[in-house]
Amino acid sequence: MPRILAVDWGERRIGLAVCDPTGTIASGLETLIVRGPNEAPGRVAAAAAKLEADSIVVGLPLLLSGRRGAAAEAAERFAAALGVASGLPIHLYDERLTSAMAQRRMHERGEKVGRRKTRVDQGAAIALLESWMQKLAADRRRETEAEGA
Repeated sequence: MPRILAVDWGERRIGLAVCDPTGTIASGLETLIVRGPNEAPGRVAAAAAKLEADSIVVGLPLLLSGRRGAAAEAAERFAAALGVASGLPIHLYDERLTSAMAQRRMHERGEKVGRRKTRVDQGAAIALLESWMQKLAADRRRETEAEGA
């Protein structure tokens, strides 16, 4: 299973998570604090290289209606720049509600969210990666079933 880096992109904070070599467990990494859009792709590409990631999934913040808004367009520009900086395959994946899921998980553990926004970003990256790995597993199951039919 390839190593995948998940990115919860934001203009100031970038949550990161990586899967284990078996593609089973998503672990959060330190949230990156960036000063601008030009700094972000290089910093994430450096993290991907250090982790020996094979691909990167970037959260696509669609509107609840499923349409693309300004945030999704900004994430797409970031993903394109990240692809150039890293040389890795970049996948955009719907990240709706990952921050809410991260906040709920923190609340369930008794953590206060208020000043821990970097932990929310990290948790959102974990939720994004877990969802992406579930999609990949479902795709593999469908392929296997199609081959057997």
